[in-house]
Amino acid sequence: MSVRTMTRFHRDPTPHTDWCSRDHRCGINEHRAADVEAREVGGRAWITRTRAGDVEYAEVRIRIPLHRIETGARWQLSLTLRLIRDLLTAVAVRPGITRTGQAAVDTTRGRRAVGRAA
Repeated sequence: MSVRTMTRFHRDPTPHTDWCSRDHRCGINEHRAADVEAREVGGRAWITRTRAGDVEYAEVRIRIPLHRIETGARWQLSLTLRLIRDLLTAVAVRPGITRTGQAAVDTTRGRRAVGRAA
């Protein structure tokens, strides 16, 4: 008689997308595109398109050198947090943009949503 001491988990793999990197970046149920890097004066930023399950999102990582004096570093951190909050407000998905089968209109600018037919 054999007794199994560990439970085995089984997850159905999700199919690769057209944009995923199809390499070690993809997990069992997560797919990731190659990083896009922006190098600016004194800092760098990376953005990665990711799909986990049936939800797609953008993952943003930034590296900002901080000032060597504490008050300068705190000012930089405060400004960074405020600008990230403004960025999230500007690019957040608005209700109506993601409805399938409809040509949703972004009412803040009066334009059709990206990828939607006229």
